[in-house]
Amino acid sequence: MPKIVVGFIRSPEGEAALKTAIDEAKLRSAQLIVVHSMYGGRREDETEVLAYRQELEAVDKQLTADGVDHRMHEYVRGLSPSEDLTRTAKEENADLIVIGLRRRTPTGKFLLGSNAQEILLDADCPVLAVKADQ
Repeated sequence: MPKIVVGFIRSPEGEAALKTAIDEAKLRSAQLIVVHSMYGGRREDETEVLAYRQELEAVDKQLTADGVDHRMHEYVRGLSPSEDLTRTAKEENADLIVIGLRRRTPTGKFLLGSNAQEILLDADCPVLAVKADQ
């Protein structure tokens, strides 16, 4: 069975990535692996952690209700989101990684976000980068 890894973040870009990954999983009859990555320790605000946990639970319930074969991973192991995504994709032998990109100003287009750039450069499988609707 094909596997698709998607990074989960509470933002319009994260929502666009999740929606696209769900569509791709349905199209390919693939298992969707939803990854949320936090550094942990003092870097994380407790209310933010709880908000993410609640939203991840809602995503899990919705995917189950929609009949999407999926697994949820929440990592708090001190790695960057890009490291967690590429490591998970490699460990799972994923066929695709889906990420969301922020819209950039003309100057900002010169550089991608550091996580997106690292994923694009380090991934062992194709990466689908999507933007949120304006």
